[in-house]
Amino acid sequence: MLTPPIEPMLAAPLGSTLPDEPGISFEPKWDGFRCLVFVDEQGEVVLQGRGRSKSADEIVDLAYAFPEVVAAIRGQVPRGTVLDGEIVIQHDGRLDFGVLSSRLRPRSEAEGSNIARLAAEYPATLLLFDALWSEGDLTSEAFGSRRSVLETLASSWEPPILLTPNTIDRAVAESWFVGYESAGVDGLIVKPVADPYLPGKRAQGKVKHLRSADVVVAGWRAYTKPGPEGEPIVGSLLLGLYDEGGRLHYVGGASAFTAKKRRELVDLLAPLASAEDEPHPWRGTSGIRIPGTANRWKKEQPWVALRPELVAEVEYDQMEGDRFRHGVSFARWRPDRGPTTCGFDQLEVPPAASISGLLSPS
Repeated sequence: MLTPPIEPMLAAPLGSTLPDEPGISFEPKWDGFRCLVFVDEQGEVVLQGRGRSKSADEIVDLAYAFPEVVAAIRGQVPRGTVLDGEIVIQHDGRLDFGVLSSRLRPRSEAEGSNIARLAAEYPATLLLFDALWSEGDLTSEAFGSRRSVLETLASSWEPPILLTPNTIDRAVAESWFVGYESAGVDGLIVKPVADPYLPGKRAQGKVKHLRSADVVVAGWRAYTKPGPEGEPIVGSLLLGLYDEGGRLHYVGGASAFTAKKRRELVDLLAPLASAEDEPHPWRGTSGIRIPGTANRWKKEQPWVALRPELVAEVEYDQMEGDRFRHGVSFARWRPDRGPTTCGFDQLEVPPAASISGLLSPS
């Protein structure tokens, strides 16, 4: 049978509009950890995550962090099977990537009390959407055939293992795209029904929301590599939005700039530098999100404070609480907008929904 590592098949961006063409199907794009599930002939389970460890040949095996998922796989998935899916966590009616991330612990905690406690507090769900091996190699088969195999396997599954919904009905897909965004659906995956599984290739598509917002540029963080003379250059712009009480919340950063633009931004922003003894909305404050604070993933990150006078228009896909869920794209400067007009009230709020409407066992 197939053995790890196998690169998962990827998706190319298709914009924010659902395609309307024959021979395609749609699935929700989940906000979780992608993984390939290997169950060998001895019943051993590997959950191959994205990326590699320090050794390029050594996979990231997520099995240690999700013992409840491994136990369910051993009880419900036949030996000699390779599947493709996503690990998610349902919390308060939505998929919660923050809570999911908290499940990843140091490998030294494997089989320890912390992982067992987290598994009990925040149990994970395994959503499966493709079959690579079941009584033989399926990767050269059309997706429609692979889906049929997966549906046969899924007939005996119970939570926490679920079959990802799939439809060829564009109207149904549109209802998922619009109706379940607030519940954590990250967009849609578009799969040609007749295509084989192509490891590592962007052979399917993804549709995501695209929105714009006017934000305050209140700081910048240096790029990982200095400029040609060793000087710091702009790596990312630090963005803020005002709440109803007039507090400026850090909501994320814009960082996709060319080398030339990074150097130009240094000169543009220099006159706005805020001295350390100068008041700044992100200094000496509490109760709001601010940049640079340490967390369990990163040490404290230095940043350069700017007087909150510049307004930029950025493009983003969705919010997660009071911040941008993913990186945003700088669109243009907005000299016609005052900083205090950049509030959360301008953001589009998707309709409320519970993820249980999509994740109910079939």
